[in-house]
Amino acid sequence: MAGHSKWANIKHQKGRQDEKRQKVFSKLIREITVASRMGGPDPADNPRLRLALDRAFRSNMPKDTIERAVARGAGDTDSENLEEVLYEGYGPNGVAILVETMTDNRNRTVAEVRHAFSKSGGSLGTDGSVAYLFKKFGQIIVKDSDEDKLLELVISAGGEDLEPADDGRTIITTDTESFASVKNKLDEHSIEIEESEFVMNASQNVKLDSETSEKVIKLLENLDDLDDVQNVHSNAEFSDQFFIES
Repeated sequence: MAGHSKWANIKHQKGRQDEKRQKVFSKLIREITVASRMGGPDPADNPRLRLALDRAFRSNMPKDTIERAVARGAGDTDSENLEEVLYEGYGPNGVAILVETMTDNRNRTVAEVRHAFSKSGGSLGTDGSVAYLFKKFGQIIVKDSDEDKLLELVISAGGEDLEPADDGRTIITTDTESFASVKNKLDEHSIEIEESEFVMNASQNVKLDSETSEKVIKLLENLDDLDDVQNVHSNAEFSDQFFIES
């Protein structure tokens, strides 16, 4: 879990430092649109849409923008051009990387993803080359750092684990089935959720030194910055020394 927690922290810090609100909105609008098209416009009956709306509200996306994205997915034909495509590849030192994209042009997206890999010392793989290493799980980041209190709530709601982050926040892990119940339990106790999403946990991690950690993080950031990329996952276990030196 250490590698995933550090990558979550890196993305969190990067999001606070960089003014990329419009890019974040663009990714969320795509997710809301596709979620609405696939599961219907009612979040009560569409868990994927409910999660996307939660993230949009926490990102301070305007309400009318959210409503238009839901309506577009539910009724407009434009959204039908969007499709989800998963790319698999390798980073420096053989790190396995999964890239979730949403695109209306596969040729454009694969070219951009391949370029991001190659310029950072990685390579795009074939279908199935690394996906077997990953399993989906829920990740919830909260501001509350009272471990004993959180652990009791998380376990009672079916969650699996929690881990303190570097800045006083806590990262909670759940399986996909208990994700919603853990979120609801946290809401009931007025615990502020900063982020909640489904991420991929690798069965085998690759330990990296500080130099390779920097290279892999750069690759993950370059992939995450692409307009068509929704999420990036890896099995990298980043060096603690890299963060001390940084």
